[in-house]
Amino acid sequence: MAPVLDDKSEIVIPFILQHLEAHKKHGDAPFFIGLNGVQGVGKTTLVMALETTLRSPPYNLPTITLSIDDLYLTREAQVELASAHPQNPLIQHRGEPSTHDVALGSELFRALKHREDDIRIPFYDKSMHDGKGDRVSEEEWRLVNAKGDEKVEVVIFEGWCVGFRPLTKQQVEEKWKEAVQEEKDANGGVRGRLAKQRLEDVMFVNEALRQYDEMTNHLDAFVHIDAEDTHYVYDWRLEQEAKMREAKGRGMSDAQVVEFVNGYYPAYELFTERLRSGIFLGQKGRQLRMIVKKDRTVMDSKII
Repeated sequence: MAPVLDDKSEIVIPFILQHLEAHKKHGDAPFFIGLNGVQGVGKTTLVMALETTLRSPPYNLPTITLSIDDLYLTREAQVELASAHPQNPLIQHRGEPSTHDVALGSELFRALKHREDDIRIPFYDKSMHDGKGDRVSEEEWRLVNAKGDEKVEVVIFEGWCVGFRPLTKQQVEEKWKEAVQEEKDANGGVRGRLAKQRLEDVMFVNEALRQYDEMTNHLDAFVHIDAEDTHYVYDWRLEQEAKMREAKGRGMSDAQVVEFVNGYYPAYELFTERLRSGIFLGQKGRQLRMIVKKDRTVMDSKII
């Protein structure tokens, strides 16, 4: 896998520190940062740099990262969901909204916000079940806010669909019809996946996304690592999986990865436009958008 050059920290860290300082003046609740980026874009590299900065002098802030991937349903629950909707290809594996345990995530956010003791942070092992993944047992979850330890002051919530907001039914139908017409005009030559889905399946995902607002509404600042071309996700995700196979000796094949990303891609087509315009519903200045090239380097950035 090609190395991910970190030219993002120098843009993101000043933005976060500015909002963190303002946050401290209005209360003592932990500061919640949302971070969105397509799979393989370099979120992990940025998160490590951001967490290291916040934990180090002169800030010395107890900081944790929570990935939305760690909120995926257990393998058993995912199989049950898929079996209950066998005609919907979007939810036959983990990925799309509806395949996360939103109740678990919301409870975690609530506990962290109220600085409760002995909070367990779940972990999802993507390599289990031949790459289908599963949540590890609770005994293996990370413990934060242990009695006697400093309480968490900053929470970084990262993931490919963090910050996605649901659309109205009319908006979903309009986007779907546009995609279908584009597919028809191009004789099937378009790269998108939305037109290949049934409208009712897309509607199911959009309705499930409404529950995610409970977590999104906790966010105090938001960073969006946007791709110049969303289709880069296929190559980036293939690189990620190859690295995991090398490290753990198990994981998805290249063909499985492509099929896997196919299941995610309609969500990018549906929800990215709203993400780019801002997730804070008219509140300006709290969102940073960076656009990256195929080599993952930043070509432009703007505050929304």
